[in-house]
Parts: sequence; C-alpha cells; structure tokens
Amino acid sequence: MHVITTQKELETALATFEKSDFVTVDTEFIRETTFWPILCLIQMAAPGVTALIDPLSPDIDLKPFFRLMANEAVVKVFHAARQDIEIIVHLGDLVPHPVFDTQVAAMVCGFGDSVSYDQLVQKVTGARLDKSSRFTDWRHRPLSEKQLDYALADVTHLIEVYQHLSAELVRENRAHWLNEEMDVLTARETYDPHPEDAWKRLKMRLRKPQELAIVQAVAAWREREARERDVPRRH
Repeated sequence: MHVITTQKELETALATFEKSDFVTVDTEFIRETTFWPILCLIQMAAPGVTALIDPLSPDIDLKPFFRLMANEAVVKVFHAARQDIEIIVHLGDLVPHPVFDTQVAAMVCGFGDSVSYDQLVQKVTGARLDKSSRFTDWRHRPLSEKQLDYALADVTHLIEVYQHLSAELVRENRAHWLNEEMDVLTARETYDPHPEDAWKRLKMRLRKPQELAIVQAVAAWREREARERDVPRRH
C-alpha cells in the first residue's frame, strides 16, 4: 500500500480532495512522553479516492493539507474529532471548518453517547474491523501492510457512516442540533485553554479559599512548564 512521502505526491492527492464535497480524516499519533502529540500518519478518503500521508517524512510540508482543512467548500468528517483537531490547531494554527463529527451525529441520531467507531461501523455497514493494530508504535518506519490497512479502514468506512448519518439528520430534522455542537467543537477557544483554568481538571475537595488559591497557582505553573518543555502534565 502506497504512502505519500513527497511534496509532489501530497499536492497531487490534495488537489483531488479539494474537488470533493467532503473528505473523511483521521490521524495516528503518539503522546506518551510529550505534552504536544507527535503526528505520525494522516489518513484521508472521499468517494473513489484514498490517501495515506507520512508527516514524519523530511520531504513533506503539510501546508496543502492545512489549506484543505480550512477550505469552506469541503466538509471535514471525523469520528471523535477533538484530538485530531487539537493536532491540526497546534501544527497548522487553524481550526478545520466545516466539520462533521460522526460520534456526535450518532448521538443526535439515537445511537447512544460516545459510540465507538468500531460499533458505529458495524451498526451502519455490518463490517467488523480488525482492532489488532490499535496499540501500535506509529513512529516506526516502515509501517507494515497490516498497520496501513488498519489505518485506512478508519476513513474508508467513515464515508458510508457519514452518508448514512447526514441523511438521517435531514430525515429527522435534527441537522440544526448537530450544527450547534459543531460550533462549539470548532471554536478556537476550545483549543486555547488558559493555564489559569488547569486546576479545574483536578478532582480535589477544597474547603478554604487560601487552599484553592494555592492549588490554582501550582496547577497553572505546572501547565505552563509542561507546555514550554513539551512534557506530559504528569511529568
């Protein structure tokens, strides 16, 4: 299976996606030893076309990819988009738009809260996905055919899922519900949290105002240090 590793290949592939009404997108990344995720693979698909992009290749500049993410004429389809968008915001300094999150759309359509991609694909298409490569080291090169097959399945089945859910939203007159959720998901402030708010992630019972002030100050300092040194918050 071919992986795009040169700028010419990337620009050719993305020119094709620019002509589509929508593209399905997924990313593979590592975030075990860093604050910011390390982007290791980008998967994309549209009816009749697929692409696997190696962002670790020294011959790749992702500007054409970011340009597509900002193209208002092309809907970007993700499943559980938050972490994918966070990576794009960090590397490309932009929030993809417009976005269709199939996990949120599935909830609006009555599939339940936080339905997994595997479950949704099975319910909509009947296909069962191979999960054996889920916990793999995506930095390793070359990636095996099995890894690439797994990665590509994350966007190829997403085409049918998107088409099914978007039709269901129209049929049930619920598209405006999804649009409201997507407005929040694609708001820039969603991805620019203030260090001063870091304490809110802590599950602590504080009884005295001075205790809260200390926790707020320490949490903000740890957040700034983690970002600047690019180490996990727990480091």
